[in-house]
Amino acid sequence: MVESLISDIMFGFIGLISIINPFGGAFVFLDRTAPLTSDERQALARKIAIYAACVLLVAFFIGTPVLRFFGISMEALRIGGGLTLAVGGWQMLNAPETSAAEQTEVKRVDAETAKSRAFFPLTVPLTTGPGSIATAIALSANRTHKLSAFVISSIASVAITFAVALCVYLIYSRASVLARYLGVEGTKVALRVSAFLLLCIGVQIILTGVSEFLTPIATMRASAG
Repeated sequence: MVESLISDIMFGFIGLISIINPFGGAFVFLDRTAPLTSDERQALARKIAIYAACVLLVAFFIGTPVLRFFGISMEALRIGGGLTLAVGGWQMLNAPETSAAEQTEVKRVDAETAKSRAFFPLTVPLTTGPGSIATAIALSANRTHKLSAFVISSIASVAITFAVALCVYLIYSRASVLARYLGVEGTKVALRVSAFLLLCIGVQIILTGVSEFLTPIATMRASAG
């Protein structure tokens, strides 16, 4: 039982953390929170980690019923979330570089705006996007109603959630440290690469959603023909 629990936790954690990719997201987070001080950014990272944990717990335990209640298919979730990611990546990729004076002015004006983005788009869909939500739902899809199996699955889901949230907090809160190691030019390159990857991930999620939507239709037409 213990071995099965540990195996489930490791499998779920590796699957989710590879999809979330907090190291890549850290540079996007750093770019979106440029107006904030180090302490403010750390507090925001903590808030994002808490929000991410809430989103994953909802996906693990009531994700499927919620989607069914609102009549949202997994395909629609992927396409909508992928579109949001792609647009965000495109905007970052084409954002002009600002001078030091402009950055100071932006810091005065947009600090509150940056804080207000904790849930959207910094948590959803940047951190816990359609890919991670779909993965969490898939990991809990085979949960049985047998009490012992349900308890083990539930413990694994909670452990995975908090392990992922902890990683997100530790990496996001130290995004400026990563940037300092890379230097000014290295950070600019990392930001552009992260923006491009974000764009590609968004497009890939859209393509996956469209493919999942069209495949059954094509299969039905082939069978009818």
